[in-house]
Amino acid sequence: MSFENFPKSEPPDSDYSSTERSNNRTRNFLIGGLIVALLGTWGYIIWDKSKTKEEKQQLTTQIVNSDSAKNELQRELNDAAMRLDMLKTTNSRADSLLKTKDKDVEALKARVQKILNDKNATAAQLAEARKLIGQLNNSIEVYTAEIEKLQGEKIQLTEEKRVVTAERNAIKKDFDSAATVIKEKEDVIDIGSTLHASNFAIVGLQEKGDGKEKETVKAKKVDKLRITFDLDENRITQSGPKDIFVSITAPDGTPLSDSLDSGKFVTREGIERTFTKKVQVDYKQGEKQQVNVELKPQTNFQTGNYRIEIYNNGFKIGEGIRTFKKGGLFG
Repeated sequence: MSFENFPKSEPPDSDYSSTERSNNRTRNFLIGGLIVALLGTWGYIIWDKSKTKEEKQQLTTQIVNSDSAKNELQRELNDAAMRLDMLKTTNSRADSLLKTKDKDVEALKARVQKILNDKNATAAQLAEARKLIGQLNNSIEVYTAEIEKLQGEKIQLTEEKRVVTAERNAIKKDFDSAATVIKEKEDVIDIGSTLHASNFAIVGLQEKGDGKEKETVKAKKVDKLRITFDLDENRITQSGPKDIFVSITAPDGTPLSDSLDSGKFVTREGIERTFTKKVQVDYKQGEKQQVNVELKPQTNFQTGNYRIEIYNNGFKIGEGIRTFKKGGLFG
């Protein structure tokens, strides 16, 4: 077994060890501080990001809530506007009433719409918009109540008008009935007042050179006709002038015209007739009186039958026939 001799190490210097230990501690403190600072920075960054995210979420939530509130308020405003339009279109009185309130109503609607159109509207502004919509709805309720009151008054007036109309119609019906009775009586009186002719005498007259007249039945010699008849008593006919129409029809069926006083008249049957002569008689109520009519036709008399008809008040009151013959041996 061999043994080697190595040099023996000397113990470290105490001052050197103390300095090294101090440097190590300082380095450790620095490293620890840096680690703490780094951790703090990371923590702050993480906290800041978390806070920013939270604020962003809160802001997003506020925006969503604001948009939702705006949409809700917009719907309420649209509903109110629709109710106003329905009031106007369904009732003329409502339209008249609302026209007097248009300025106030439009001001409310415009204020609310302005707030809702503002993208940066605050909660306070949205609360104001909600309050204004409430005022608008309250106004609509007031208008509705007033309209219902007006409608009730209208119903009452309509009923009163119906009653008055029914009363008027009843009175009118009674009046019409009375008027009908009166007219019927007037018609009876009118018809009853028509005169009646009797005792006809129809002769042909030949005028002589000395001014004398001679009756004749020879057609060639007749210069004029003289018609005589009586108007019988009538206690209904009032005294006064009465028109008498004399209508003469020749044997060939043509109406005979007087040279001075011929024309047209209408019978009660609505038939237009030609009168040969019109005579106005001053009649006295309840008395019989004779009427004489003379006429000269514009043409020569024919042989055959002449029909003479007398009319008064549209009715034929008498008639007669006069026949004229041929004259001489050869007519």
